[in-house]
Amino acid sequence: MALDAETLNQLLGTVRRFARERLIPAEASVAQSDEIPTALVDEMRALGLFGLTIAPDYGGLGLTAWEEMQVAMELCYASPVFRSVVGTNIGIGSRAISLDGTPEQRRNYLPKLASGEIIGAFALTEPDFGSDAASIRTKAARDGDFYVLNGAKRFITNAPEASLFTVMARTDPQSTGVGGVSAFLVEADTPGLFLGPVDRKMGQQGAHTCDVLFDDCRVPAQNIIGGREGRGFATAMKTLDRGRLHIAAVCAGFAARVLDEALSYGLERKQFGRQIADFQLVEAMLADSRAELYASRAMVLDAAKKCDGGENITLEASCCKMFASEALGRIADRAVQIHGGLGYMRECAVERFYRDARLFRIYEGTTQIQQIIIAREMKRRAGG
Repeated sequence: MALDAETLNQLLGTVRRFARERLIPAEASVAQSDEIPTALVDEMRALGLFGLTIAPDYGGLGLTAWEEMQVAMELCYASPVFRSVVGTNIGIGSRAISLDGTPEQRRNYLPKLASGEIIGAFALTEPDFGSDAASIRTKAARDGDFYVLNGAKRFITNAPEASLFTVMARTDPQSTGVGGVSAFLVEADTPGLFLGPVDRKMGQQGAHTCDVLFDDCRVPAQNIIGGREGRGFATAMKTLDRGRLHIAAVCAGFAARVLDEALSYGLERKQFGRQIADFQLVEAMLADSRAELYASRAMVLDAAKKCDGGENITLEASCCKMFASEALGRIADRAVQIHGGLGYMRECAVERFYRDARLFRIYEGTTQIQQIIIAREMKRRAGG
């Protein structure tokens, strides 16, 4: 159920202040230490950020897509590493359970995800595939009241902190396609589940990823999502459109911060006796960035309204994810350029922003994958 206008504005204002007053001052230290302070995570729990999209019946706020995207934009005016902490809980980690989970699975896990008592992780990518999800090699063999999982997952966000993993594994060894894939809820303390070393990444320090390994990991049969084999890939697909829309909103929110940094420096820095923001070529970079930011925001909110209206937004979500992530990359690049040599220095915020922004064109479906989806959906809608 949608919030009334006053309640939504209060929520957006609270998140806006939290991002500016609590998160932004911590950005540099988080990047240096590669750790988000526990106190900040606790504040995120208290604000209800872990349960933004989970139904009120399970302790969440139950935001609509249109509301969720606005909150994401406000939160991601600060470094996107902070959003990453709650990302799986409000995304595929909870949505898969909400959409296809059994009543018992919903009762058991959704309230804990909504409160932030547990942090979720989604384990799909493997060492030998990323975009080609149909090639999953992790196996789940039925053994009485259990499934025995064996395999490896790679680059799993929040894995070092996660208490619950949504794991895609092949339950039908005879099938080489998506029909033989099932989704499992695997608790982190399950014997046979091991974590690899934390990955060292180009950017987004503070948001952790690592390999997740399964060695004869025995998972109760009741933990297969929906209680049936072969539905894992279909479950994942149901969550992707809104997930990609969410990432586009994240990109738009972060782009606003990057552009504000560039404009502020342009107004402050002087060359040849005047501020560099008055030079026409700098004005052009600022203007292009502002237009792309406006387009990103407008696309996201338009697609979110269609999502809330029950429309199929596969094409629109991919358009948003592709455009907003590419636009963020260009805006971050221009911000470095406007800062000149300072923009290449580690002590300058836009240097970190440039590295942080690069990931968005890769994960949750690369730009090239989005192009394929968009073209496919165009042909489908044209009846081709």
